Amino acid sequence: MQAISRTQFLQGHWRGKVLVRPPWSISELPFIDTCSTCGDCVKSCPENILELGRGHYPKVNFKLGECTFCGDCVDVCKTGALDRSIQPAFAFSINIDEPCLAYHGVECRTCGDLCEIEAISFKPTVGGIAQPMLNSDSCTRCGACLNDCPVDALQIATELNQ
Repeated sequence: MQAISRTQFLQGHWRGKVLVRPPWSISELPFIDTCSTCGDCVKSCPENILELGRGHYPKVNFKLGECTFCGDCVDVCKTGALDRSIQPAFAFSINIDEPCLAYHGVECRTCGDLCEIEAISFKPTVGGIAQPMLNSDSCTRCGACLNDCPVDALQIATELNQ
């Protein structure tokens, strides 16, 4: 489990909610210590998915769109809180959870249609609806699938080791 700041603990982040920092962010506690909260990364994001959160620290809101990995946020970061050498760019995984319409016999392929790299495929089932399968190895974590799921079945899950 990743260490969290006191503020995150008090906000309930210990309950499993993953706070997503801008792409190529250093791990959370050093990020809090390093980030100057200047907001330059937020202003530089052409996709407008970065916003200032609690304490004016930047965070990603995938409900506003997807990340194109342009790197503009890293280019304007003067403190080193964002570092392009960190791979993958986002340190989380994505799960397809129980509310998924396909799991309940309803044809829906919205997430797969939105995934340009085809990390989400659909496995045919005999006499039923094709089931979504996420290939974590090819997923870039751009967030495209998170934006338009009609039942919010795709969720940001556990942090990956950085």
